[in-house]
Amino acid sequence: MNFSDIKAVVSDMDGVLWRGDEPLPGMLTLFQMLRERGLPFVLATNNSMKAPSDYVLKLAKLGVPDVREEQIITSSTTTVSYMKSTYPAGSPVHVLGGDGLRRVLIAGGFTLDDTKPVAVVVGLDTNLTYDKLKRASLLIQAGATFIATNQDDSIPTPEGLAPGAGSIVAALKAASGQIPLVMGKPDAPMFQAALRLVGTTPAQTLMIGDRLNTDITGAALLGFKTALVLTGVSTRAEAEVNAIKPDHIYTDLVEMLNAWN
Repeated sequence: MNFSDIKAVVSDMDGVLWRGDEPLPGMLTLFQMLRERGLPFVLATNNSMKAPSDYVLKLAKLGVPDVREEQIITSSTTTVSYMKSTYPAGSPVHVLGGDGLRRVLIAGGFTLDDTKPVAVVVGLDTNLTYDKLKRASLLIQAGATFIATNQDDSIPTPEGLAPGAGSIVAALKAASGQIPLVMGKPDAPMFQAALRLVGTTPAQTLMIGDRLNTDITGAALLGFKTALVLTGVSTRAEAEVNAIKPDHIYTDLVEMLNAWN
């Protein structure tokens, strides 16, 4: 990869910058280099459980201060952008997901409603119960639009791969018989929002990710340069047989930064 062509960076977070609450090798050095060289960056995650403000605090605790909320795009913020362009302010929505998703929707002008919502918005819920799945399925069957923040089947944790929002979405697809509208990676809206923020073309922008079917495939289809790091979900063997190959594969951020420098 010719790093001299890179004028901005979009990076995933879980599995690239950290695993759980543990920073991964090279995380601090990456931000130091980006700031020293004046390269704009955006952090883009399919995780819908946290709001951008939560990630700002997490980054500061891990040694990366002064990241602005506007530099963080989540599947929740992408979902709200779509919904604001589709539904009137104050529209009722039902949420199956975390508190971060609820906060972003409320801040976007929507009201929470468990009886007659215009949409059921589904993200990762680590306190999932059968009753929650049942309620969401019944609302979808009654006519509410089924919106999935993302379809990541798993998420990387210190213990290994844990069920992601996609596992919940799959259960609701089976139960309701409906196909969701999907907001997060690999669909284009999140990548397009990132490009607007950094102000570069896809060919000048590097996407760093750990997941082939979201980070790498979605970015490559839009013309980004792509780097797969092997600290999260996808493996080198999977990359070799994937229909869309990353421009380069690195063991971790340290190896990528060594190549960059």
